[in-house]
Amino acid sequence: MEDIVTRIQDEKAGGVAIRTVKSFLSKIPSVVSGADIVQWLMKNLSIEDPAIYLCKRTMQNKARLELADYEAENLARLQRAFARKWEFIFMQAEAQVKIDRKKDKAERKILDSQERAFWDVHRPVPGCVNTTEMDIRKCRREKNPHRVKKSVYGVPDDGQSQPSPVHVSSQPARKPTREDVQKEITFLNTQLDRHCMKVSKVADSLMTYTEQFLEYDPFVSAVDPSIPWITDDTTFWDLEASREPSQQRVKKWGFSLEEALKDPAGRDQFLKFLESEFSSENLRFWLAVQDMKRRPHQEVSSRAQEIWQEFLAEGAPSSINLDSHSYERTSQNLKDPGRYSYEDAQDHIFQLMKSDSYARFLRSNIYQDLLLARKKVTSQPLPESNSTPTSCLKNATNAVAWQTERAELLTNTHTHRLTTAL
Repeated sequence: MEDIVTRIQDEKAGGVAIRTVKSFLSKIPSVVSGADIVQWLMKNLSIEDPAIYLCKRTMQNKARLELADYEAENLARLQRAFARKWEFIFMQAEAQVKIDRKKDKAERKILDSQERAFWDVHRPVPGCVNTTEMDIRKCRREKNPHRVKKSVYGVPDDGQSQPSPVHVSSQPARKPTREDVQKEITFLNTQLDRHCMKVSKVADSLMTYTEQFLEYDPFVSAVDPSIPWITDDTTFWDLEASREPSQQRVKKWGFSLEEALKDPAGRDQFLKFLESEFSSENLRFWLAVQDMKRRPHQEVSSRAQEIWQEFLAEGAPSSINLDSHSYERTSQNLKDPGRYSYEDAQDHIFQLMKSDSYARFLRSNIYQDLLLARKKVTSQPLPESNSTPTSCLKNATNAVAWQTERAELLTNTHTHRLTTAL
């Protein structure tokens, strides 16, 4: 602020002109109007830069550059404030976007990151500490940390009245009572229930998931053969459990690694691919941990030690690559082995397969050949029937006779039950 005031007073460097004003018979020296100061600030401080930055963000169709709620509110407020020159601001943003598109991809990413970091510091999220100045809440926390509760993303603690940001009581902090602790628990539970994702994003994800799995839901889409819950025919289950997957099953493996590992045939094909790349120990470790979780309790301890000796011990025959944090956590858990002793290691290995091996599996000849083969089988025409009109009429007559006989049998059974009951 002192630098800005100095620049305003310096007339030689383009500051605000300070002049003497006549008022009737007297003169008032060193006069400046508020309108002149406002005009100087608008001209020299580039206050439309945040608006240009937010406009650039809206022009780029990238998920990581979408505006947050508070940024959208700021953009609407700036649009109202700069209504007269908004077209000029929008043209500036378009020009900057065109210049950025001509740059290399790496340079563009670096500039985007730098610009994002700059505005995160100078226009922080509401409720966060402003690092560019001595924030009043930070001063309060330093002076009396026991009385002041830090707000999370602008959500205050409704259980306590907020003290004045200027006045700090000289009395020492009292010992918290049971009621204070209960209020703090309620506040923390409220924070745990907060959703980090916007409802629109959740709705889009749910709609995408529903559309993707629509044809795989037998209750929504008609499938052939029909599901056992409708027709009491187990052919559908037999086909789903067979090692010869259909085109739908093979196509479903491409949705995610979870879907591929759910299917026994998908696991076999993925294991076959990993064996061809000499990295099957990751999947074998993951499957061994899954098997251990389903074992009886008395077998868990011994099975946990066997997994350690096979995959994680020094000189293990099928050693896997774990980070130091997961390895230390797993070794600590094995002092008292349980079903979830390998949870950290299993999650780490799963993420490795998901980010590396799974993507290569989808591009491999094993998966592509299987997918094409199933498409050819599905697209083959059905053989023509040799039935004649006479045989069709005979089959229809037999079907009607069978239905009539079945109805008579059910009627007789029902009559017999009523007679017995009476």
